[in-house]
Amino acid sequence: MHKFYIVGAGPGAPDLITVRGMDLLRRADVLIYAGSLVNPALVEESGAGVRLDSWGMALPEIVGAIEEHVRAGRLVVRLHSGDPALYGAIVEQMSELSRRGIEAEIVPGVSSLFAAAAALGTQFTLRDVSESLIVTRPAGATLESDLIPEFSRLGQTMVVFLGTERMEEILARVECPPDTPAAVVYHASWPDQKVVLGTVADIAAKARAAGIERTALIVIGKVVEPATSGFGRSVLYS
Repeated sequence: MHKFYIVGAGPGAPDLITVRGMDLLRRADVLIYAGSLVNPALVEESGAGVRLDSWGMALPEIVGAIEEHVRAGRLVVRLHSGDPALYGAIVEQMSELSRRGIEAEIVPGVSSLFAAAAALGTQFTLRDVSESLIVTRPAGATLESDLIPEFSRLGQTMVVFLGTERMEEILARVECPPDTPAAVVYHASWPDQKVVLGTVADIAAKARAAGIERTALIVIGKVVEPATSGFGRSVLYS
């Protein structure tokens, strides 16, 4: 069976890739990576003789490159940022390659979602505060409509991906109390990580004042400030 590997690179810090992911990265003959999102230090860890930056490559080009090298007997690694299951656009690649007799093995990665929680020093599910985590993105060029207002009414932790450029619009559409704690986390786990705290009412302005324009997550919910959230004691410690 012909096979290639889809590897989650983790949130940014090169030592947050999984052990399995790093092993494949170092053994790869061919590395195809998202150059605008993956830490260059990880690319340098690769032993691949062929390295292709997929920024600007169309799907047929990516699929064609994977097929060419897999059929030549080479170990091909497709390196995605974070965890490829979240906004990774991997199914399109897998479906096309499967039709050509090439299967994918997925190696999970640490999502920036979890690196953001670590940066905030909190947990997204917290007893008596939030039992659920909503992960979503705003409508835009590639999404006709979203459910951000509806999700925000539920009173649970909400994390918004791919919304940094439109923070003001997103926060204006949120239908939870304006004093609900919120945060913007830029480049979670990278050396230039920034964490901005505020409320639904003022977090967009605070994040802009901090110079954040892209590559950040918006976190909304009382878990942003766990010390004042009124959380209950876990039964694990009873």
